[in-house]
Amino acid sequence: MAPATTSIWLRRYASPAPPRVRLLCLPHAGGSATFFHSWGRALGEDVEVLTARYPGRQERIAETPLTSIEELADAFAAELRPYLDVPLALFGHSMGASVGYEVALRLEAHHRTALALLMVSCRKPPHLLTPRTWRLSGTPEGRARTGRLYGADAELVEEVRRLGGTDAALLEDEGMRELLLPAIRADFEAVDRYTARRGAPLGCPVVGYLGADDPDITGAEAAAWSAVAPKGFDLKVLPGGHFYLTDQRDALLEDIHARLEQVR
Repeated sequence: MAPATTSIWLRRYASPAPPRVRLLCLPHAGGSATFFHSWGRALGEDVEVLTARYPGRQERIAETPLTSIEELADAFAAELRPYLDVPLALFGHSMGASVGYEVALRLEAHHRTALALLMVSCRKPPHLLTPRTWRLSGTPEGRARTGRLYGADAELVEEVRRLGGTDAALLEDEGMRELLLPAIRADFEAVDRYTARRGAPLGCPVVGYLGADDPDITGAEAAAWSAVAPKGFDLKVLPGGHFYLTDQRDALLEDIHARLEQVR
């Protein structure tokens, strides 16, 4: 059954039964809503899945990608208002975890609604973030001339390859590379601009997920999300690297399903 599209920002996989809980999935830098396509019907008949549709890719390829985590969070917090009639959980992978955290803050501040659960995957908490200066390669003159804040296309492709995932294979095709790199570049800029800040506590429990061999985050760093989770924190480590959730899909969904079962 094809997903029902309800907004330019959200792809909705309507649950067969009236939803008891909704789950919004927020993809990584360069990622798209289809990364979570197989999750749409995998979490039970009363769990409705929403996937985030970032501008600058797929159906929104003609739009200019956003270069700010805060702008993305503003947009999603506004779009989620019609979906707050049942408990809402968020799962964010990598960049998506930071977007999810900021969405949670906005829902609490502006809509007086706390998430049922925030799940953050392979991302440091806000107070531990550091700039990724590797992308500031080349000369200042060259960056001013091209209008590009970051390095050459080859450097972006190499970083995506280093982290792995399905995006790396797509970038081997020159035509796909031309389509995908503007969104990847914009997302990397958003990630780099979102540097360490004092972490505001959340009004919901937080679960951290981590690939045991992720090259960019340690177990201790993932566990530091507990500092913004006075309602409770848990950490789940699975085999694999930064994109552990591809190979460990079934184990991850089983764990998420069990946690959502506790949401009432």
